Amino acid sequence: MATTSSAGPARGEREWLGQWNNAVTSYFLLVGATGLLTVIGLVMVLSSSAVTSIADGDSPYRDFVTQAQYALMGLPVMFAATRVPIRWYKRLALPALLAAVVLLLLVIFLGEIRNGQQNWLVLGPVSFQPSELAKLALALWLGTVLGRKHALLGTWSHAIMPAVPGAVVVLGLVLAGGDLGTAIVIGLLVAGAFVVAGVPAGLLALGAVVAVAVGYVFVVLQESQDRLQRILATYGADCDVTSECYQSLHGLFGLGTGGLWGVGLGASREKWSYLPEAHNDFIFAVIGEELGLLGTLLVLGLFAVLGLATSRIVRRHPDPFVKVTTAAVACWIVGQGLVNIGVVIGLLPVIGVPLPLVSAGGSALITTMGALGMLISFARTEPGASEALAARGSVIRRSLAVLGTATRRKR
Repeated sequence: MATTSSAGPARGEREWLGQWNNAVTSYFLLVGATGLLTVIGLVMVLSSSAVTSIADGDSPYRDFVTQAQYALMGLPVMFAATRVPIRWYKRLALPALLAAVVLLLLVIFLGEIRNGQQNWLVLGPVSFQPSELAKLALALWLGTVLGRKHALLGTWSHAIMPAVPGAVVVLGLVLAGGDLGTAIVIGLLVAGAFVVAGVPAGLLALGAVVAVAVGYVFVVLQESQDRLQRILATYGADCDVTSECYQSLHGLFGLGTGGLWGVGLGASREKWSYLPEAHNDFIFAVIGEELGLLGTLLVLGLFAVLGLATSRIVRRHPDPFVKVTTAAVACWIVGQGLVNIGVVIGLLPVIGVPLPLVSAGGSALITTMGALGMLISFARTEPGASEALAARGSVIRRSLAVLGTATRRKR
């Protein structure tokens, strides 16, 4: 009897866990985390930008309406991406990369400089960042070329050509525009793709050394010492609180003021023109101030859910293209989120990287939603996922039919 009673709960526990670890878990984790982060982003953009919009003489809903419009534009993009077959993603990889390279070249010659970086392209009434499109295009292309040569990547020649030259071209064009933050994120994307593809460790180590050397040249040997001053301000003993440390200091003020529960949604003090880029790069500080530690942990938890879902796709999907592309996109989105949070809490120097799905910005939001839609498409093709989703759909239709019949009987 004792043995039976002890085995019962264990069996029930396994059954309960089985419900949360099935063929469609990745699908629902991606959909849920993406939706919640987008909603949190809209709410916090409204909260963090209303005061500055009023100070500019505009409606307090100015930035919120703009961000909501971008989100509405991103929804059909994401939905369409969930329905594209994998074979079409492979066919689109090279044209997408070529288009991204052309746009990055146009940025160098015709781009608009904002915040010291030439990374915006203005075409009539439309302005966007081609570097955001380049992230998605590069992830697709690396997944295609590395997935196709999956069995040959043990040798350096096959691992280098043509993946490394393609990645170097994109990184070089982004750095030519002065956008170090985006270049770091693209570096994370490339590293994730190469690691999951099974590239030799020696080549990965060489790539890390080259990346450090390029970073040294780009930071230390430039005429402008702004980037070097940011690094010294973060890790040095002395810092000018009215200059280099101003933004980081006020970000920490916001996080510290929030405490455990926060001061309340909309009640932030730092957003009253004390914290620069409160609705963009430093929106995490406003979340911490208004929603407290619990709000920041919620955001961190949702990015962890994205990481869990993408790791499941990498482990479970049989297609090497899907594995490599998913790893690249995961390192881009989750890695960028961790970099942004690291900047806000003072672990990293200020490099101007937004928080994916949460910070204000149209190019980043639409592209990120499109990339996550692609990952949702991959999750739909995990072993057993399409059959499980079809079965769930038929159950829902039967339930609705039963409800409709019961309603007609009552009438």
